Amino acid sequence: MTMRAAQAGKVARRRVFYIPGYDPFPPRRYRELYRKEAARQAGISGYTIALLPGGGQAPGWQVTAEMDGARSEAAIEVLVWSDIVQESMSHSIPGTYAQLLRTAWVYISTGALFRLMRLRKGPVIAGFYPVAMLLAQLALAVAAAWLALAAAARLWALAGGAEGWGALAGALPGGLAGWAVLAWFRAKDGKLFAYYLMHDLAFSARRRGATPPALEARLADFADRIAEALAEDVDEVLVVGHSSGAHLAVSALADLVRQGRVPADGSALSFLSLGQVVPMVSFLPGADRLRADLAFLSARDEITWVDVSAPGDGCSFALCDPVAVSGVAPPGKRWPLVISAAFTRTLSPDRWKALRWRFFRLHFQYLCAFDRPGDYDYFRITAGPKTLAQRFAGRRPSRSRIERAASGHRGQAA
Repeated sequence: MTMRAAQAGKVARRRVFYIPGYDPFPPRRYRELYRKEAARQAGISGYTIALLPGGGQAPGWQVTAEMDGARSEAAIEVLVWSDIVQESMSHSIPGTYAQLLRTAWVYISTGALFRLMRLRKGPVIAGFYPVAMLLAQLALAVAAAWLALAAAARLWALAGGAEGWGALAGALPGGLAGWAVLAWFRAKDGKLFAYYLMHDLAFSARRRGATPPALEARLADFADRIAEALAEDVDEVLVVGHSSGAHLAVSALADLVRQGRVPADGSALSFLSLGQVVPMVSFLPGADRLRADLAFLSARDEITWVDVSAPGDGCSFALCDPVAVSGVAPPGKRWPLVISAAFTRTLSPDRWKALRWRFFRLHFQYLCAFDRPGDYDYFRITAGPKTLAQRFAGRRPSRSRIERAASGHRGQAA
């Protein structure tokens, strides 16, 4: 915290860096989500918040807010890696099925799948979903191909075609029918998410948990952006990592601290991880770099790290301490503070009923309004007058958190 903020006990200016999960879409969707949900939360909680254009080349937006009798400003920037996501996605149907085979082999052969299942079944079931859905689509395509082939062969015979050539005559219509089924499902993936989730799983499995070179370069860019903000006259620099973005934030921040780029008397440096899926990567044998970053960051006093999840989010490793379950908790471990967003309490019964089976939507609830808000409020954290450390000072970790070391691979990069 700057000296001004320390004296006033409030945050007047903040820089926020949001790192999305595995998402091929442009940053404007997050600006629109923030605008809509901030207005809803402000109406529920009785504060005011307004958005303005970003004002720079970096994708983002400005926020002004009046909460708890104080006015504060925030500049929110999305740290983009959607281009890397897009490049990692196979745009062909055969390519996606090849990814399915490779990914299943990596998680099964390394033992990661079975250890993840003992940790939390929800995200593992979510991981099974694209596999099961793609295999079901393939089975329907094969059935359609067989029916078309049989029909064509029957017509060939009725037309007096040469005996023995019926199967060959049906091969083309059979193949076209099977392909049409697969292509139809591919076109509907905006609602089914089978291809999208398969690409997400395959991205981590492709290098058995190791960080791809293109992503390493982007993490260095992220660290540079955060370091530049720490040199500005702001009271807090807050990094938010959602879903897969949480473990990217861990590595970027660990690099920043290792390099000595966090001024001792500068802005407060805070890290908020939301709906994290760290074990999906840290349990793989090649994730030495991530495991070292988790261990390092968890013991640092340059940062405040709060991890928020909810058992109602079946796509995250809810209440799993990402450092401890990865088996790399050091003796001096301080972070993260693991707390629950408690969807069943912070959403009204009607709202919970409407969202309960919308798994993908619930995975984004951390970025949205709660109609019965508790101490977790995304908009107070990103735009309010308190730092993350002040907001959760004295907060006890969730009693339901999971800390047992479950990973079979615990090596760390030197």
